[in-house]
Order: sequence, then C-alpha cells, then structure tokens
Amino acid sequence: MQYDFSTIIERRGTGDLMHEALKPRWGRDDLHPMWVADMDFAVCPAITDAMRRRLEHPIFGYTVTPKDYFPAIHDWELTHHQWDIQREWLSFIPGIVKGIGMVCNIFLKEDEKVIVMPPVYHPFFLTPRANHREVVWNPLKRLDDGSYTIDFDNLAQVCDDKCRLLILCNPHNPAGICWDRETLQRLADFCATHHLLVISDEIHCDLALFGHKHIPFASVSDTAANISITFQAPSKTFNIAGIVSSFAVVPNKEIRDKFYQWLKANELNEAHIFAHIATVAAYREGDEWRRQLIAYLEDNVRFVEDYCREHIPGVHPVRPQASFLVWLDCRELGLDHDQLLDLFIDKAHLALNDGEMFGPGGEGFMRMNIGSPRAYVEQGLRQLAEAVNR
Repeated sequence: MQYDFSTIIERRGTGDLMHEALKPRWGRDDLHPMWVADMDFAVCPAITDAMRRRLEHPIFGYTVTPKDYFPAIHDWELTHHQWDIQREWLSFIPGIVKGIGMVCNIFLKEDEKVIVMPPVYHPFFLTPRANHREVVWNPLKRLDDGSYTIDFDNLAQVCDDKCRLLILCNPHNPAGICWDRETLQRLADFCATHHLLVISDEIHCDLALFGHKHIPFASVSDTAANISITFQAPSKTFNIAGIVSSFAVVPNKEIRDKFYQWLKANELNEAHIFAHIATVAAYREGDEWRRQLIAYLEDNVRFVEDYCREHIPGVHPVRPQASFLVWLDCRELGLDHDQLLDLFIDKAHLALNDGEMFGPGGEGFMRMNIGSPRAYVEQGLRQLAEAVNR
C-alpha cells in the first residue's frame, strides 16, 4: 500500500498544541507553525483502524493489558534494534518527561545533581530543576563538519560526588545524532565508574535516517544495562503523541524493583485503554508505513538543504541522522538572539523553537520541524527566504 504524506491536513480547530499555543507563546496566531515535535501526517491506518474497532463497543470500562502488548514490544526491539529484552524489564509509564521527574524524585536526594548535555531537549534540565535538583552542564563539542560529539574531558571535570544521574538523548534532539556504539560504551564505563544512573531517552529511535542506525544504550554492554533506565514510545514515529504510550526498560533488578514498585504503588504503571491498542497496532502492522515515512522525511531534509543553499545561504541545516527535526545554523546571518527571533517571528511569520531554549550551545540556531507535506515545508522556507532577503 502506498501511503499519502503529501496532503495538507487542516489541524486548526482540533485543539492541537501546534496552533492553539501560538497566541499564548508568541503573542500572535498568524504564524506558520513548524515547532512542536509532532507531525502533520495522518496516523498509520492500522492504528486508527484498531482504535475504531474498539470504539465500536459502547463500553469503556477498566481493561487488562492485552496479551500481545509486551510480545509486540519485544519483537519490535529484537527485529529493529537487535535488543533481546525480557518481559520483566518492561513497564508502561505515563510519559517520558514524567518519567524523568519520577526518577529524580525516587533515586536522587534534593542536594544531588543531574548531568545533561546541551544543546538538548529542554525538559532534560527544566524537569530536574522544577523538582529542586541542580543541573550540571556538559555541553556537546561541535566538530568542524558541523556534527557533535560528547566532551568526555569536560564530563570528567564537572562530575563531582553529588552527581547521581545523567540524562542521555539517544538519538539526540535537537542535533539528530545517532550515537555510535563506541561512544555509548565509553559513556557507560564512565558513568559506572562514577556511580551515575543513566536515563536514555530513545523516543526518536525508530526514525533513523540516511542509513544510520539507532543503538539502544543498554544494549552496548553489561555495564550499560546494569546502570540504565531506557524510555521509549511509538508516539514520535507513528505521530500519536496525544495517545500516551511510553514504556520503560530496566534490566537491573535492584533499579527495576525500586522504580517499578513505586510506579505500581501509585498505579502509574497502568495504561489507559488506547495506549495498548495503539502500541500493538503500530509495532505489529505499522512498519511499512514507517519505512515510507522515513523515505519522505529524507526527501524533505534534502529539500531543506537544497533550498537553503540556493535561496538562504546564511542558514545552514545540520543534516539529522534521525527524527523529523532539523537544526538550523543561523549564525552566519550575524544576528543576536532578539534579532534572530524578530527575523523568524515578526518578519518571516514563522513559529520555530529557538536554539537558546535548548541550553548552552544553542545560541544562533533554530529548530525546524519538517514532519509535514513538502508544500507546507516549502511555504515556511519561502517566508524565511523573503524575510532574509528583505
């Protein structure tokens, strides 16, 4: 079956965050939104069909976990990531950012610290801070080719005896990095030596692009498995962020018991009725849709690169190795933060995430969501080109 990723679907009036948050966040609602990380594509039909079948029954009472829920996740992980997870390692969680907050409160005292590697998804540092934990910066090192690597020398300098948690973005958001095995093994060895628990947020793991491959952190060594909590979900890949469908994978029994017993005590390991249905449908029937999506996203990335090269030479897209988010290097435009925001918001009438919100190293960058029909992406780039040229 050939799936349609080209039709523009009107989302206004559905309560979607992409449009409804424009006025509160930017003070105007006439912006072309390319910011929040969900896509403008119709959900995989297998998922909507499965949910529709359940909706045909008129009662939505308490439900048990479907028998195929954990096997579906297991088979997907084994097939796509060569990670043979065991049943007892798995638990539903009510969202990955919520999971970060839970881990901070369960495993860290209030005077203990969290290491994050900016520029990075902002809840990585906002959530620990809101839970009264100090955040320690270990900025990524930008290489000459525009890519990034972990700064292990700086990590050794900033990690003190109060550091107890490191949050890894794998694949990385916003830079779109698929971390290689050697880097993950080195990070695992460091964290084990320094008694750091690792959260590996792998929500973009099934959207590796251009032949790149996602490697689960916990799969690279026994050391990594023994010190980590992995968070994944089908939500980004299958565009079902509104259906909370996250899960945790914890191989270490001591860590698992402490985390999962707390989840169970508060009934936070119990999913709503559609989380299981959507997850099983996605992982059992959605792979061909995902493959076609990836091909479309790769073409969108190429389009952005070509368009910027020809029409906006001062803006340099960093090619993502995963996801539908493109990190735009705008530093050559020579604008300070306020001027850059003025260019995108007031002149180009675009709503993007500005780089500074991702922490140190994000200055002069903007994050663009290209998970949309090409005509929609082209419209946004055209508005930016016209604003820059003016």
